[in-house]
Amino acid sequence: MTTRPPNVFDRFEAGLVRTLLTLPAPLQIALSGKAPVRIEGETLHHEIQLMLALRGLRGMRSLASGTPHVARSNLLREARVHAGAPIAVASARNLSVEGAEGPLPARHYAPLDAHAATPLLLFLHGGGFVLCDLDTHDSACRILCRDAGVHVLSVEYRLAPEHRFPAAIEDARAALRWTQKHAAQLGADSARVAIGGDSAGGNLATVVTQLAVQSGDALPFAQLLIYPAVDRSTARASLSLFERGFFLTASDIDWFNGHLSAPGMDLGNPWISPLRCESLSGLPPALVVTAAFDPLRDEGEAYAEALRSAGNHADQWRVPGMVHGFINMVGPSRAARAATVELARRFRQLIDRA
Repeated sequence: MTTRPPNVFDRFEAGLVRTLLTLPAPLQIALSGKAPVRIEGETLHHEIQLMLALRGLRGMRSLASGTPHVARSNLLREARVHAGAPIAVASARNLSVEGAEGPLPARHYAPLDAHAATPLLLFLHGGGFVLCDLDTHDSACRILCRDAGVHVLSVEYRLAPEHRFPAAIEDARAALRWTQKHAAQLGADSARVAIGGDSAGGNLATVVTQLAVQSGDALPFAQLLIYPAVDRSTARASLSLFERGFFLTASDIDWFNGHLSAPGMDLGNPWISPLRCESLSGLPPALVVTAAFDPLRDEGEAYAEALRSAGNHADQWRVPGMVHGFINMVGPSRAARAATVELARRFRQLIDRA
């Protein structure tokens, strides 16, 4: 799916949101209609609190509702509104990569100071395996390219329910093989191909890396796992703490699960819940990023700990004040943009140490 250019109403809404988010913090809190949100010692950032309130006023209380087509259209419109001005990179061009059952749309971002030794990040977008595309994650990929100083190859995989589990995994595996084979042609270092993604994309990056170890395939050089969905078999505390009102809801997660897999499928399957993988040894270094107000927070942090317990290098960063999806809020929110720039910087540090 490709987002159409913003219309006059989109531009008006975008301008209004950006203006409101420049107001003093106390005024933003007042406009949100509630007191500052504090849970377990964490305080929701005032920009995010106001953005969530504005979503509610627009009737967008759920990320995923209705049919997949309706949910995709709603999210694509929201992406248009919150995209902001394009972030400068050396180039951004569309191409195709080889998927499991045919070509997949992709976009290659080259950093301004690219050279033959520059690493490449294969990026897999989130969206619960049902939503999102190259355009919804364009700004985030541009920040990763610019501020981590890496090539980024963003790839669309087949979405559920049209293509149910394990279609996305098969496409992600094929995309990694293609990227490793063609990295030099993209101007990158073929020996330093990393893999990453957010939410469902973080799940795919995790599963594909585990499968590479198990099958003896070439491993990614490093992993970037942004609030990854890694365990659908266990309801941890953050799932109930943030089950509603913080962008991603517990009902959204159930909706995604229902479209991803056939009824009665074991959600503890390590291809769905990679935290349940029998062995986590021998995996490449990872940066695991979680958000303080995210229902997936605790499972992501449990995965980082499991990686370290298995003898792997894993950095873990809980981003204060943020919610699930903050890397898609970088247009209007200076706080979300700063957090995304910081995770890109931390990922570059991980690469350099590796």
